[in-house]
Amino acid sequence: MQNQTKITDIKGSFELRNGVQMPYLGLGTYQSDNDQEVVNAIKSAIKIGYRHIDTAAIYKNEEGVGEGIRESGIDRSELFLVSKVWNDDQGYDETLKAFDESLARLGVDYLDLYLIHWPVSGKYKETWKALEYLYAQKKIKAIGVSNFLQHHLEDLLKDCEIVPMVNQMEFHPYLVQQELIDYCNVNGIQYESWSPFMQGKVFKLDICDDLAKKYNKSVAQIILRWNLQKGVVAIPKSVHENRIASNADIFDFLLSDEDIAFLDGLETGERTGPDPDNFNF
Repeated sequence: MQNQTKITDIKGSFELRNGVQMPYLGLGTYQSDNDQEVVNAIKSAIKIGYRHIDTAAIYKNEEGVGEGIRESGIDRSELFLVSKVWNDDQGYDETLKAFDESLARLGVDYLDLYLIHWPVSGKYKETWKALEYLYAQKKIKAIGVSNFLQHHLEDLLKDCEIVPMVNQMEFHPYLVQQELIDYCNVNGIQYESWSPFMQGKVFKLDICDDLAKKYNKSVAQIILRWNLQKGVVAIPKSVHENRIASNADIFDFLLSDEDIAFLDGLETGERTGPDPDNFNF
């Protein structure tokens, strides 16, 4: 668990193994349309104080993300921008090409973090070699993976020159996977959550209502604070400015160890997304 003094405000960060600072709260853009919707979401988030923006080639909105960044007026160097190589583009040469195409769509000349989106069997090692090359060329400040279970990581670590700096996983009260978090922590891999709200399902449950009342916070704020106190980077998705602002209002309270343990104990293994071992690539 992170030292609570490190969780300060919306611009705060966790330090990756290579010294890069990764803001621990970001804006996710999955299912945000590549038009004024995502442009406005990016501009709203940056105005509110977000400095971490997460997208991916498969989201089909990199152009809009780039436009939102440009229209925000903020200097590119102040942002932590993330994208991911999709499954169909994995392989060494294919990944290099896909990376260049993502940069072009975003209208930037480097990424702060580039991830392998899913562990495509027989390809992710060559894909990783491409990421190592791009990192050596200083086109990416940090490299990592997404949806890699422990056995995928163990397999990758047998041959890699650089250990992944980040692993972005589905993470919420029903899918904690504490053993995987522990493995990542031991190996210096920053854990990051996608779908922290179970794609909206968490709001239909009463599991967090008592905590919300106890802390006078929303369920979303409770969940995001739990992420951060567990040392997990969170990237909640929204296109509504009021929700983007509300998601960032999590720095004026502290969950007790007992309440964190309660949320951890809700684990059922239920996924809202694909199982990395059974995803139909």
